[in-house]
Amino acid sequence: MVNGNDFWPHELIADMTKRKVKDKIINTYPDLPNNLYDVLKKSAYNCSDKIAIIDNYNREYSYCRLLELVDQFSSYLHNIVGVKHGKHVALMLYNSIEFCVAFLALCKIGAVTIPLPSKYKKSEIRSLADKSDLNYIICDEDFYNWFIPYKNQGICIIKSTNAENGYGFSNISINHLPWTDSAGGYEDSSIIMFTSGTTSQSKGVVIKNYNIMHAIVSYQRVLGITCNDKTIIATPIYHITGLIALLGLFLYSKGTIYLHKFFDAQRVLKCAKENNITFIHAAPAVFLLLLEQAENFPKIPSLKSFAYGSSNMPKEKLKQLHKWLPNVHFHTVYGLTETTSPATIFSNNAATSEFIGSSGKPIPGTEFKIIDEDDREVSNNFVGEILIRGTVVLDNYYNLVSSSLDEDGWLRTGDLGYFNDQGYLYVVDRKKDMINRGGEKIWSYDIENEIYKISGVDEAAVVGIPNEVYGEVAAAAVKLTYNCMLTEDEIKQHLLEKLAKYKIPQRILILNDIPKTANGKVDKKAIRNLFKQEENIC
Repeated sequence: MVNGNDFWPHELIADMTKRKVKDKIINTYPDLPNNLYDVLKKSAYNCSDKIAIIDNYNREYSYCRLLELVDQFSSYLHNIVGVKHGKHVALMLYNSIEFCVAFLALCKIGAVTIPLPSKYKKSEIRSLADKSDLNYIICDEDFYNWFIPYKNQGICIIKSTNAENGYGFSNISINHLPWTDSAGGYEDSSIIMFTSGTTSQSKGVVIKNYNIMHAIVSYQRVLGITCNDKTIIATPIYHITGLIALLGLFLYSKGTIYLHKFFDAQRVLKCAKENNITFIHAAPAVFLLLLEQAENFPKIPSLKSFAYGSSNMPKEKLKQLHKWLPNVHFHTVYGLTETTSPATIFSNNAATSEFIGSSGKPIPGTEFKIIDEDDREVSNNFVGEILIRGTVVLDNYYNLVSSSLDEDGWLRTGDLGYFNDQGYLYVVDRKKDMINRGGEKIWSYDIENEIYKISGVDEAAVVGIPNEVYGEVAAAAVKLTYNCMLTEDEIKQHLLEKLAKYKIPQRILILNDIPKTANGKVDKKAIRNLFKQEENIC
């Protein structure tokens, strides 16, 4: 077993303490706020005039003004709408001040927020909403008609309108309402967030306030985020990264957040250059899109730190990013919705480290173990399934008993990896994506990383496809850079010089774009279907 407290400087963990939450003992930091509203209130008290958020339309909100809006909206929700502690409230809003205000108001009331993805289609949203036992819905006017059936069932809908021209909740009468007290307890459920995947298979992850606070403080201590830092939330704020690793972290650190309604690589880099942005946290796919703009933004002096996670970041792309921005420190993060974002963090610069390719070390307050197919714990440097338990790990899924979570609190991640002797975690594949070619195991990340070394390759994804002789074999989908004329045979020839013959993809599709999920991850199910379709055509 690997204990996260064993890998960090004494000053980072010296004050950690045991704390009882209901029937569970957690290892956490002292004197944490009860909820994210209390975080905002404390930050507003200490630096009321400092700018907290600059929205999509360049409107500025100080910490004091943000607190005022949250207090007003929470009073309206509690006193007029009737939202009480523990009630379920769906949020379907864009990256906006309205999202931030609504979420923090619900944190104050002690209600449970269910963030719904604004990228999803109506049928997908309804599938998630039907699982959520909703009491109320807060949505942008763009989505209001989607929820009419719920309104007809007696569920109250609060609508944000005309946000482009002003505050979206300005149509709501909130004057002279009595203030509500902060009621979100440390042990209370705060968020139910659905995992990615098809909506029929999505699981509702119940995230408690103590999960949130421990995750935020772990990020702050390991990454050293301060009140002088500025960031951009341009990818969906409703993801665990947006809520915890950006919004929550920066409110706690008293930093400044720029909200972009939609992601645009040029706009992000222009904003970073003009507004002295210091920190960006996003999925690897986002950094690959930023990298495409490197020639247009050769220098961005203010940037000092990148964090990335959710999928494989190829070493070659990391090296290219470092060559472009040599003064930036690159921090790999491994985590899941079930770990409230962080589980491991690469604290120093991954791009220049001998451990490049690793996801870093377990954060304080976590324990890890790697197990084989017979559930036996394996030694360092042996690959097995990654299991995690600790303060950031969920206690339960919503209305679901899952084999992913045992009675001792161990979360089976479904990821395969190993620890080296220095305590660095290496993630080699998703368990479901591992390719078994006639008994020989192939890690898709190994092949992908080798393909990325080929000049002219922009993106790559490797999957297993059926084979009559071996059961399954490797196949690759590849996106080339503009004007590159690489052929399937040329890619295979390069790989033959670098990989064992059985690992060479039997088929390679050259695509204009690699399919992605709504969350921006490579969609390997869709890629397998592309190979199936091609086979049927042939």
